[in-house]
Amino acid sequence: MKVLVVEDNPVNMKLLMLVLKKYGHEAIPAINGTEGVEKAVRYHPDLILMDIMLPDITGLEATKQIREIKNMADVKIIAITSYAMSGDREKIIQAGCNGYFEKPIDPLKIMEDIQKMIGENP
Repeated sequence: MKVLVVEDNPVNMKLLMLVLKKYGHEAIPAINGTEGVEKAVRYHPDLILMDIMLPDITGLEATKQIREIKNMADVKIIAITSYAMSGDREKIIQAGCNGYFEKPIDPLKIMEDIQKMIGENP
């Protein structure tokens, strides 16, 4: 599976890239929302892990832009956020995400959680 990781925190990026590669997935890094949208167009990933708080455009705005791209309506997008407050889940889903994870990320469980969310067997 080809996975685009849109994350501006170098530690979280490294963690996600290592876990994805360990499970045999092709991991594509993007450090901000604009780069995430560009790489979504270029690589047509099967899954996008999208940080919400990014330095340029938010992950929600990047998700909306990706959803407008031809052939990207069905790609699974999972938000990753440390700001999950009341009402945030609705905003995340309305923006076009299929679900979300809260930070901090548990490296021992993240792949199982991703597989559950996208409907694959762990």
